[in-house]
Amino acid sequence: MQKSLKNSLYLGLAVLSLGAVATVSTTANAASKAKVTSDVTLKTAAESRNVEATGTNALYSKPGTVKGAKRVASKTTMKKMANSKKSADYFRAYRVAKTNRGTVYYKVVSMDGKYRGYIYGGKDIKAFAGGIKSADTTTTASMPVKTTGYHLANANKNGLWTAPKNTQYKAKSISLYSANKTDTFTVSKAETKTREGSLYYYVTDDNDNSIAGWIYAGKGYNASATTQSLGGLSLTAEDAVATENNSVTVNYLGANGNSVGTKTFVTAVKNTKKDAKVNSDKNINNQTLADFIKDATNTPAGYKLSNSDTDVDTITNAAVYGGTVRVNVYKAATSSIDFYYGISGTTRSLDVTTLSMGKPAISKANAALLTNDGDKTVVTNGATVTDKFFTKPLYSKLLTSNGNDEASVNNSAIGNGDKYYITYTYSASKTAAYNVGVKYGSPIKAVFDANFIKDTKLPSDAVAGVNTDTTAY
Repeated sequence: MQKSLKNSLYLGLAVLSLGAVATVSTTANAASKAKVTSDVTLKTAAESRNVEATGTNALYSKPGTVKGAKRVASKTTMKKMANSKKSADYFRAYRVAKTNRGTVYYKVVSMDGKYRGYIYGGKDIKAFAGGIKSADTTTTASMPVKTTGYHLANANKNGLWTAPKNTQYKAKSISLYSANKTDTFTVSKAETKTREGSLYYYVTDDNDNSIAGWIYAGKGYNASATTQSLGGLSLTAEDAVATENNSVTVNYLGANGNSVGTKTFVTAVKNTKKDAKVNSDKNINNQTLADFIKDATNTPAGYKLSNSDTDVDTITNAAVYGGTVRVNVYKAATSSIDFYYGISGTTRSLDVTTLSMGKPAISKANAALLTNDGDKTVVTNGATVTDKFFTKPLYSKLLTSNGNDEASVNNSAIGNGDKYYITYTYSASKTAAYNVGVKYGSPIKAVFDANFIKDTKLPSDAVAGVNTDTTAY
């Protein structure tokens, strides 16, 4: 067949050089052609007939060895589709033909409908082979911790689909005609598109379970994140169109007084008018203007609100529709913590992997205190931000002395072969001394006093845990 195709190609080029109109497809040599003995529709479940090209065979209008077969997609094209990172380049097999030579050809169509034709499929009608192989167009993903309370972020940009786009042939969008902007959705399944790696959630409208489908979910819900990247989903409902009669502009001002971003508060209250006081009117997410400003998700990325809650309440008391309120923010900087211990008048680095419970956990509230204005120092009036983080001792793992180590030097009762552990007690004074002038965004050196204890076992609180909240700091 390859020789006949080659000859046809030469003939096509010769005709083209004479100025004749050339056809893109190549007709296989009519000599000694095979005949189709059967050509039937495949009856198995559609999803089980998703395939991908192997790149070894071209695609034809008829089984390739049959008279009149024309090339629809070259072997080179099929190889590109085999290596493609796009779901659109998968195929759905829907017919199978067999020739009098015992060869099998499958009729396939690409997921985007661009290519349709027959491709060599080996010699067994019960298994895909030759130019195609079975494909899993999606893979199961981890379910989010939060499965309820989602909203559609922008249905015009990311809507619901019967399947993640192009992972099933003729996947189509779901009508959202009867859905309201306030409707919440529940996640029941999660999948990623195998080729693109993009995440999709299967969601159902809590108010109308006939509205359900797959939607692009961005990076997916992250329980530890302060902002979410959820693609077509949101944790807040979509506001109405902002006008001067129903909205207030929130202008966020940096340390130099320049604007670093704006947000628009839109009330859900009907028939409000320009210049009318906002008072306690709420938006579609049941937030007052003050609540809206205090919501960290509305603050420009990389910034934190400088105004206190009381300041915000005062600012918003005078707000009117069609107006602007101004709030202060600072460029947020987050410090990490490096651990040290003081002994014999020197301070040394403390490897947290040597502690009985590893890196000490702190509360999420304390971890949040590590983020502040990058122009501020971590020590204020002699107190370091970490002073309340480590209120109970940390412990080393159980160790054995070699008779010439820190343990034996600092505790004469500990000799060669003796078991011991180290108690680390946070020192506020030493920590403050080592962090003078250190600003948020730079590492904080937390200093502990070390005490060597001879014993054959650790105390109970060395293995029971003091804090169990987070080590993400």
